[in-house]
Amino acid sequence: MDLHLKKKVIIVTGGAKGIGEGIVRVLAEEGAIVVIVDRSQAAGEQLIADLSGAAYSPYLICRSLDGPEDCEAVIQEVGGQFGAIHGLVNNAGKNDGVGLEKGSPEAFNQSVLSNIGHYYYLVHYALGYLKKSRGAIVNIGSKTSVTGQGNTSGYAAAKGGIMALTREWAVELSKYAIRVNTVIPAEVYTPLYASWLSTFPNPEEAKAEIENKVPLEHRMTTSEEIANTVAFLLSDRSSHTTGQHLFVDGGYTHLDRAIT
Repeated sequence: MDLHLKKKVIIVTGGAKGIGEGIVRVLAEEGAIVVIVDRSQAAGEQLIADLSGAAYSPYLICRSLDGPEDCEAVIQEVGGQFGAIHGLVNNAGKNDGVGLEKGSPEAFNQSVLSNIGHYYYLVHYALGYLKKSRGAIVNIGSKTSVTGQGNTSGYAAAKGGIMALTREWAVELSKYAIRVNTVIPAEVYTPLYASWLSTFPNPEEAKAEIENKVPLEHRMTTSEEIANTVAFLLSDRSSHTTGQHLFVDGGYTHLDRAIT
């Protein structure tokens, strides 16, 4: 199916690795002009090299998203370079393990702000472009906001806030025909996930135990599967879908564990 994303300018934060990388790859295959925003220049440049055969080479902005001024600078650079923004994928974030017992009020505040602040900042500064293009916003959430995980209060609170903002923005921006949705992963096998598994005494056994809890096919979700849903939500093929929370998780979050 042609998703009509050719020549569309789409920003993907945290786009050089993991889920973000998967999103960039799928969008590039669809002929979009992808702007990768990531701290890692090396990873970003490697991804661009890997996608040398794409119709349009991704554009890399190596910058943190720590404050409003960083996010404003990103939008100004994209606008200056391309003159338009058709889509924004808010993906950057980190499960930083700031909990009640292993944390502090200061660490909690910082965790929440670092995981949700740039979602707001980027949308705020990109609004003028998104209004002109009748664009789309896709936020990446996390199952931790629905299931809990333990020892990650800041991250869970931020991801829950992202789900709320998705509904809030869908209402506020509907008059501009800007659609806003959230994609919520659970267990996604990325290099970072593999690195975490390597800390276990028997990584393969730990991986198998986790996979057995995923109802559909007893395997983890791939980055590409997340990316395919993101691409659909960015496209006009989902032209009447907004304010939705889409779980791409093989049934992990909601289906009865008894079936596993």
